Amino acid sequence: MKKDLSGMSLKELWELFPVILKEHNPLYKEWYESEVRLLSACISKDDMKRVSHIGSSAVEGLISKPIVDILMEVGNNCHAGNLIKNLKNNGWRLMSSRYEPVFHLVFNKGYTENGYAEKVYHLHVRHIGDWDELYFRDYLGGHPDVASLYGKLKLKLGKDYEHDRDGYTEAKKEFIMRHTEKAKVEYAGRYSPQ
Repeated sequence: MKKDLSGMSLKELWELFPVILKEHNPLYKEWYESEVRLLSACISKDDMKRVSHIGSSAVEGLISKPIVDILMEVGNNCHAGNLIKNLKNNGWRLMSSRYEPVFHLVFNKGYTENGYAEKVYHLHVRHIGDWDELYFRDYLGGHPDVASLYGKLKLKLGKDYEHDRDGYTEAKKEFIMRHTEKAKVEYAGRYSPQ
């Protein structure tokens, strides 16, 4: 009998959901747009301020995990409890929540007791802001040489950390931060809330 995901240890989850890297799928954009339509139907327009496709699946041609990452920015007055309830009622599973020092909820969709579904999503919910992920995405899209280096780094780390997603993420951090800082200079203020 298979365990429910909530009853699995981190080690069991990493075995079931290894770091898998694939060539860019042009359908990622459609998957993103389809999910945004569903989000728009269940989240108040007063709460949802900006929605963005982030992560490697948002960068054309970049190797990535077959996961569509979405950043949904909400207003500072958004009621977190109602938001969580609405998202859970619409198929999202709350993975983590942090309220201080920075509000950040992370949900997923497409993780099953049998492994990954065909379409897998991560939804990051934050108050509207000037977020690093937006700058890094744009920098990779505007600098194919850096995107190529990042892809090579990811392939190496994917082998080293196949069953350790936290290790994989941590090992990429220095590269991401270095290029995000460059992006924030090049695109200064691009995502500042108006």
